[in-house]
Amino acid sequence: MGYLWLAVIAVAVCALLAAMKVDRLLWSMVASALMLGAAGYAWQGQPALAGHPATTGLAPTPDDSAMLDLRDQMLERYTGAAAYLVAADAMTRIGDRRAAVQVLLGGIRVAPKSLVLWTGLANALSAHDANQVSPPALFAFQQAMRLAPKHPAPPFFLGLAYVRAGNFAKARPYWARALALTPADISYRGEIATRLALLDRFLAMQDAGAVQP
Repeated sequence: MGYLWLAVIAVAVCALLAAMKVDRLLWSMVASALMLGAAGYAWQGQPALAGHPATTGLAPTPDDSAMLDLRDQMLERYTGAAAYLVAADAMTRIGDRRAAVQVLLGGIRVAPKSLVLWTGLANALSAHDANQVSPPALFAFQQAMRLAPKHPAPPFFLGLAYVRAGNFAKARPYWARALALTPADISYRGEIATRLALLDRFLAMQDAGAVQP
């Protein structure tokens, strides 16, 4: 059937060229293109291969709405830079972590000194690299901390990245630092304190041998 359709296409193209009164000198170019396509089909075509629905290869990521809400409180969602976070979140939800990273890199090219974008990029790189604190992710976290050394968001999310990587002991000083940098009267201080207390409890149980690393 593949070769039959190639013949049908060739006849249809010739009829169209004749109807449009295309100069005969140009017909050879069209014929060459058709012959190239036919050669490619003959070389690599697999007409007997069973059909199946096309897939994107992307695995949707469940929303961690509580953590996104905390991030938005800490980084002030309603800013120009935060618009890039919204776009990156959409890419992450459909499983396209690479696109999420690219969106945030595009934002950083526009606003290279944005705490919001560097923290978002660090989170996106960590997620892209199988929830590990890879060298690029660590660099982005460190850059966010250099830009805003008194802000609790970069150390908090670096600690979260270590928690997600299973490195709980390494996460602890970053969450302690985030809590120390958070003003007493700010809305999200209690959430950071609760997470740090739970981490301390887990580490104590781990030290006692009740929890396997």
